[in-house]
Amino acid sequence: MKRRPHKVISVLLLAALIAGMGMACRERSLEIRNKRWEENAETVTQNSGRIFGDEPENLYARSAVLIDADSGRVLFEKEADVIRPMASTTKIMTCIIALEYLKEHPDQTVEVSDQAVSQPKVHLGMQRGEAFYLKDLLYSLMLESHNDSAVAVAEGVAGSVEKFAEKMNAKAAEIGCKDTHFITPNGLDAKDAGGVHSTTAKDLAKIMRYCIMISTEKETFLEVTRAKEYQFQDTEKKRSFSCHNHNAFLDMMDGALSGKTGFTADAGYCYVGSLRRDKRTFIVALLACGWPNNKGYKWKDTRKLMEYGLEHYQYQEIDKKMQIPEIKVAGGVDDKKPYQYCLNVPVKIERPAEENSKILIRDGEELRAKLELAKYWNAPLKKGEKVGMLTYYLESQKIAEYPLSIKKTVKKRTVWWCICWVVKNARL
Repeated sequence: MKRRPHKVISVLLLAALIAGMGMACRERSLEIRNKRWEENAETVTQNSGRIFGDEPENLYARSAVLIDADSGRVLFEKEADVIRPMASTTKIMTCIIALEYLKEHPDQTVEVSDQAVSQPKVHLGMQRGEAFYLKDLLYSLMLESHNDSAVAVAEGVAGSVEKFAEKMNAKAAEIGCKDTHFITPNGLDAKDAGGVHSTTAKDLAKIMRYCIMISTEKETFLEVTRAKEYQFQDTEKKRSFSCHNHNAFLDMMDGALSGKTGFTADAGYCYVGSLRRDKRTFIVALLACGWPNNKGYKWKDTRKLMEYGLEHYQYQEIDKKMQIPEIKVAGGVDDKKPYQYCLNVPVKIERPAEENSKILIRDGEELRAKLELAKYWNAPLKKGEKVGMLTYYLESQKIAEYPLSIKKTVKKRTVWWCICWVVKNARL
């Protein structure tokens, strides 16, 4: 049976009507698209502002900082950006660089040089020409703070102390330290054309955060720095050595994780340490925390800052109260809704799977979410295409930023699609 011409014409007219209505919606969308971004500031946790009055007081350290190790956010600071010598806390950088090197060279050995032998106490007591495995010397470095071991490690990794210092400064820049200058691998007071061997409390905390949270060798770093004791020999097994951990903080508080002490005449007593409890990880860095006979000041300050963090800061889910609206896509097609010309399309937050969706926050702090999302878009759009940004602020500090993407692909409505749909669904 022949199809009647007027039915064919009706089909074409219907297809044109569907396409034409889609184009009209598209024109409306293009007008709105000129005003692309919509900003919506939403307070997720509303409160009175960040004036607490219960922050740690009367610290002995001239410079101090407490940070959240997960985010890197500063929770408390005292002259944390003042540049000061850091003594043997330097050795956490020496250790992590060596550990990352040993990942590719696990059996690396080093022959002891005159420069290593000449280092002042505290030292292992190496003899010129002896050979050691680098991995053994890291325990000497971190448990006993041996200065000769630091030089031997530097020479084993980079060939010379000077070349190793270049690696230390490059790593510091990579981590984001802006006020740190390394000259020696052991932290002895030194000066060169670039300035004195120095850092800030804030930079030192960043380095510790890298060591325990970010580096590929973070677990090995913790294994070394948490060891109670360690025994080893030179490569020819002629002499034996025993090291004992002198980081008293490890036995001072539940959850104590890692740390390194330091002292020189210029630096005074210094300390950088970390603690993990109830899935919260804190880092404390102290510089110029007393001189002899005030060796215990650093432990008092460390405990005070750690207790402050534990008492006042808890995790909160940052996305729990945030509702992401759907976007309207003009000129798109949906086989189940052929007459709907502006489609509602869901949007999701693109957060890395390994990233924590919680943030450490205390009562009295204001967490704000800023949503940047255009309401209207034009087809076609691909699944996963970025359509906006969600940014979180704690007080005035940006703490997290995530792109927003659409959850499904939206194909473009065309006259040909309309004809095909009508022909497919019409009884001619």
